[in-house]
Amino acid sequence: MILIDTTVLIDALRNHNQRRGLLEAWVLRGEQLATSAMNVAEIYSGCRPREEVMTRALLAGLVRYAITPEIAERAGLMKAALMQAGQTRSIADMMVAATALEHGMEFATDNVKDFQLPGLKLIQLP
Repeated sequence: MILIDTTVLIDALRNHNQRRGLLEAWVLRGEQLATSAMNVAEIYSGCRPREEVMTRALLAGLVRYAITPEIAERAGLMKAALMQAGQTRSIADMMVAATALEHGMEFATDNVKDFQLPGLKLIQLP
């Protein structure tokens, strides 16, 4: 299973960087695609009115993971550890990363620099 980050979902919606084709190829390969509740919120926060129908259709085709207390705790602890190491990350990014880690998923993002985290399996995107 692959957790899809907001950056990749936006590109798929707007048909940038051949992301629609990439998602289709993964599905054809038998991969199950997922996203987190945090990504859903991020997508809708930037959704253009003309994109709403397509956005709903794209998200309906994904497994969507809720933010559980365990994910929230893990995200908070990761953010605190990074802060102690002098690194700043958003709590939203940590929630997404914690979702992937909690469920043992690979993670697809264009925002690799913010997701260099122990144990998180990043997918190299074309």
